Amino acid sequence: MVIAIGFEGSANKLGIGIVKDEEILANCRRTYITPPGEGFMPRETAKHHSENIHELLQEALDQSGITPQEIDVVCYTKGPGMGAPLMVCAIVARTCAKLWKKPIYGVNHCVGHIEMGRLITKAKNPTVLYVSGGNTQIIAYSRKKYKIFGETIDIAVGNCLDRFARVLKLSNDPSPGYNIEQAAKKGKKYLNLPYCVKGMDVSFSGILSYMEDKIDELLKEYTPEDLCYSLQETIFAMLVEITERAMAHCGSDEVLIVGGVGCNERLQEMMGVMCSERGAKIFATDERFCIDNGVMIAYAGALAFKAGSRMSFEASTITQRYRTDDVWVTWRDD
Repeated sequence: MVIAIGFEGSANKLGIGIVKDEEILANCRRTYITPPGEGFMPRETAKHHSENIHELLQEALDQSGITPQEIDVVCYTKGPGMGAPLMVCAIVARTCAKLWKKPIYGVNHCVGHIEMGRLITKAKNPTVLYVSGGNTQIIAYSRKKYKIFGETIDIAVGNCLDRFARVLKLSNDPSPGYNIEQAAKKGKKYLNLPYCVKGMDVSFSGILSYMEDKIDELLKEYTPEDLCYSLQETIFAMLVEITERAMAHCGSDEVLIVGGVGCNERLQEMMGVMCSERGAKIFATDERFCIDNGVMIAYAGALAFKAGSRMSFEASTITQRYRTDDVWVTWRDD
């Protein structure tokens, strides 16, 4: 049995989670929300995390009923993510590890999402679509690595949605992507947008630039809801296309959608249609686990720790560009 605590703060979500093997004991989170039309900057996001992390840590310990003495390993997000917010969580995790005299382990954020998704959905060996504010990747497991079959060559899908929400001055509460999703449900008129799939990779910056540059002109003919609907339909179709191609290559009959954008019901619906046509299964989680959280860091760290992986205190740094395929997946034998 391994009890692990996980600190996550790679973007505007601050999360602390505690797990005992596969049992979730605590899942606490705070979100930094900016005014409509504004994004979140590293310095202000780090300030938010530093102001909330001590209270959140106490909340997680209280919720779990676990004392620091019972914890076996302190886990934190090593990367990828925004430097300053990552540093806040890393420093607090290092401090806890020293004070509690516990080992520390740095977790890859993307791998955390994958393992959390596998735990919650019970997907065995899925093709993974990882979609969030900072990442867009199509991933499959092979020989102790999570291989990246395709990815964005510019901005992530979540970043594209967030930035378009700023153009329309949509609220950032609870998140800009969620508010685009709700607006899109009321859209009726489809606007043909640039569709950019390059082999197994996708590009979203051209679509965003097109809509940003023409927004005044477009709003004369289309409602904001129409534009949200058109944007979602286009970029999600791109994601479904590369996912299906990866499934065909791997001979896979499972798709797991992870990351914050994975909560989007329309993306799940479109992926479900493709899967049903292939005789495949789709797996997805709700906002408790697909949005950045500390549980996924605790659980992925516990898996690695149980498999014998260790990290020296000197190596417990952060890496903003920590690739998914840089991680040795020591806990899987398939």
